[in-house]
Amino acid sequence: MEKNLTTGSVLKNVAIFSLPYLLSYFLQTLYGMADLFIVGQFEGVASTTAVSIGSQVMHMITVMIVGLAMGATVTIGQAVGAKDREGVSMKVGNTVTLFMGVAIGLMVILLLLTKPIVAVMSTPAEAVQGTITYLTICFIGIPFITAYNIISSIFRGLGDSKSPMYFIAVACVTNIVLDYVFMGAMHLGPAGAALGTVCSQAVSVIVSLIVILKQKEELGVSRECFKPRKQVTSQILKIGIPVALQDGFIQIAFIVITIIANRRGLNDAAAVGIVEKIISFLFLVPSSMLSTVSALGAQNIGAGKPERARQTLRYATIITVCFGIVVAVIMQIIPETVVALFTDSASSDGADVVRLGGQYLRGYVFDCIFAGIHFSFSGYFCALGRSEFSFLHNILAILFVRIPGVYVTSMLFPETLLPMGLATAAGSLFSAVICVIIFCLLQRKQKA
Repeated sequence: MEKNLTTGSVLKNVAIFSLPYLLSYFLQTLYGMADLFIVGQFEGVASTTAVSIGSQVMHMITVMIVGLAMGATVTIGQAVGAKDREGVSMKVGNTVTLFMGVAIGLMVILLLLTKPIVAVMSTPAEAVQGTITYLTICFIGIPFITAYNIISSIFRGLGDSKSPMYFIAVACVTNIVLDYVFMGAMHLGPAGAALGTVCSQAVSVIVSLIVILKQKEELGVSRECFKPRKQVTSQILKIGIPVALQDGFIQIAFIVITIIANRRGLNDAAAVGIVEKIISFLFLVPSSMLSTVSALGAQNIGAGKPERARQTLRYATIITVCFGIVVAVIMQIIPETVVALFTDSASSDGADVVRLGGQYLRGYVFDCIFAGIHFSFSGYFCALGRSEFSFLHNILAILFVRIPGVYVTSMLFPETLLPMGLATAAGSLFSAVICVIIFCLLQRKQKA
């Protein structure tokens, strides 16, 4: 289970670690997109919009949980790099204890806030009930969603990115099968999409717990390790909270964009929701590199090898930029074809959604280039234990570029979504510039 990644070829380690994570994220995104794709085959635009808005809220919650769990990945990775076996066991145990409490508290709070959340999202009237149903079921499943992501963060901190890939593969297959049962055969609409998501996560957690029980001796976690230790939990939270807040604010920005789109009408809302799903798929490589740089960088920092951490950042940045350029070019050619996969383009409303979605995707896709850069740098800052830098560049980009840009372009260009897409990408460009400046300042400080 545990794998030391502080020796050998840095590029090879990046490939070995990132490919399973890339496949994991692909599968996770696939079953998220499956909900939207399948509901689009059996239901109308209102149900598609309900699942789109509900899944965006759930995505925000999930990425914040993952961001908070980054503290566990980094602290465990640093302990592995330093060959501190006792520290690894203690941090694994405290991670489980901490997040059990987080999951239960979050579930209760979100269930109480379901209707206000739907109202804040400016959900179109036709989609309100479906969105409430979707979110209620998903909120009940928060403990399972949290458990999966925490278990995965622990494995990645140990240098094992393959096991989470297997866990999510089980969830993906289960979710697609259940989607066709609940939405296709039983015609449950948004409720079926939510049930498929929650049940598949529960199955994945059960499988992962079976794997952990078989390898519990290797982990060396005893009952004493689950006793909360202030120093350990503080270390996890010190790194995790800024990342969670950063990811939360990013998602809030996207929700604000969704609200702006919702106020333009049902078809605009559906188009933006579909493109958000497509972009989440295209973000496979940038997201995998963030996790890769965090985990590998943390091990190398813990082992006293900062140059290897910088090399990891360098390779990750090159990979993400090359990938971003390729997909940006492709999406200038076939955006409508891709959007049409998620709606019935034969109907008048569906054809309008395809047209609007193609416009939005053409501008938004450039985000893949710029986000790849700041994702990689964010992973590096987390590995250093300086996740506040990640929070800083994201909040500045959101407040000064992304949200104002989208609002202004929405007002100035009411007939097209292209400028809104470009404004979103401009926010990531701003973040990338700040990241490079912070990195240069850190390097200068080290040399001084």
